[in-house]
Amino acid sequence: MPGRRNKPKPIVAVGEILMWLLFAALLAPAGAVGWAIGHYTGHQGGTRTVTVRAAAPSTTAAASGTTTATAPATTAAAAPSAAGKAIFIAAGCGACHTFKAAGTSAKVGPDLDTAPAKDAKTASMALDAFVKQSITDPNAFVSPGFPKGVMPTNFGSTLSATKLAALVSFITSGK
Repeated sequence: MPGRRNKPKPIVAVGEILMWLLFAALLAPAGAVGWAIGHYTGHQGGTRTVTVRAAAPSTTAAASGTTTATAPATTAAAAPSAAGKAIFIAAGCGACHTFKAAGTSAKVGPDLDTAPAKDAKTASMALDAFVKQSITDPNAFVSPGFPKGVMPTNFGSTLSATKLAALVSFITSGK
């Protein structure tokens, strides 16, 4: 009939409204969760790379007018210490050993603040040699009160000579 408007069927209108409500009810929480995951991922930790560089040498002018370069006393010790600390952490030493210089406090293995010097004396060895042997052959001398076979025996083959030397230096210096 001309001039007569088609009336929507009530069941279709209610169904369409329910579909839109369901769509909105599911989309809003999904969007909020997606935003939260995207917004907060990566800000709560994760992998962080830190590069440590030695301070540049300073120049000083002597009374005669010549210029000489002198490095601060802490620079020479800081680089090996930082490398040793990085190796200590990367190798997982802190999971078993207490060592103030590395900020660790585990009790599975000997306390590296006190045990190496005492045990090296007991073993009649130089401290550096004792610490190196304890890393590469941990069952050669086991600190009293600790069982054999707990410390991994593969550090001698997994650490390069340079890394091993830096780790030994870090442990023996305590800095």
